[in-house]
Amino acid sequence: MNREVSINAAMALALLAVPIIALQMGQTFTITLATRIAILALAATGLNLALGLGGLVSFGHAAFFGIGGYAAGILSAHALSGEPMMFGFEGSQSMPVIWLVAAVVAGLIGLGIGVVSLRTSGVYFIMITLAFAQMIFYFAISWPAYGGEDGLSIAVRNGFPGLNTMRPMEFFLVAYGLLMLTLGLFSLMRSSRFGAALQAVRQNDVRVASIGIKPFPIRLTAFVLSAMITALAGALYADLNRFVSPSMFSWHMSGELIVLIILGGTGRLFGPLAGAALYVILEFVLGGMTERWQFFLGLILLAVVLFARGGVMGLLAGKARHG
Repeated sequence: MNREVSINAAMALALLAVPIIALQMGQTFTITLATRIAILALAATGLNLALGLGGLVSFGHAAFFGIGGYAAGILSAHALSGEPMMFGFEGSQSMPVIWLVAAVVAGLIGLGIGVVSLRTSGVYFIMITLAFAQMIFYFAISWPAYGGEDGLSIAVRNGFPGLNTMRPMEFFLVAYGLLMLTLGLFSLMRSSRFGAALQAVRQNDVRVASIGIKPFPIRLTAFVLSAMITALAGALYADLNRFVSPSMFSWHMSGELIVLIILGGTGRLFGPLAGAALYVILEFVLGGMTERWQFFLGLILLAVVLFARGGVMGLLAGKARHG
């Protein structure tokens, strides 16, 4: 077992142990913090597939995060009111159903965005993904049926079979389980032929094309899968807060996800979790000391970019990426 695998295992156990200990001590807020770390790590894992493995610097992943959130809010609202949605579809308060809807809708929209944006590269790709996300953001603001700019409340947290998700620990286990499952799938994809092709396209798409492999379908597949994973995190985030608003579509959210990956380590399996943990801890600790805690986060991010390009995982595990 190499060093990074050991560190990954330790991080997974630590994330599980902290809320268990907090539950014994009656510290519910700590469980909520751990849940937020798991959800943000899940969202960043989605982006890490496109950015870390494919080199696709998307500044529009907040669109998919928000789609997941609104899927949870809208389906829940219709389930409670009994009013059918468009085309006669009924609402639902079942998390698996909501996740399926969120993933499918985000995948379809991601396919449309990807078909257009992936015909460009570099700063043009960044700006096109940002433009699409902003269009969806303004659409949500102008959608009065679901709260407009005021957002939409989720009266009762959506349920998962066999669990009471209103209990913080049980909801954490849902988020934790989905995160671990997604990290497992990420690891399988990275070590598969698809993952090897995606990383090769990132390094030199001209050379890959010269041996008969078309870069566009590979990038598009990665982009769509990335969108679907990020939407799952958005649905969980809405349930965590029991509220969804257009701010989930904001470009600030896209930037936050990129920051998480840079902090943790681009392309690393547990980089999103390391980045999310560091981000939430800094927000909690420094936020309690000053309202300008983002200034110190900026300094840390600057130090990582200049002196530790492998992020936290690079400092802890070295240059290898096989964990």
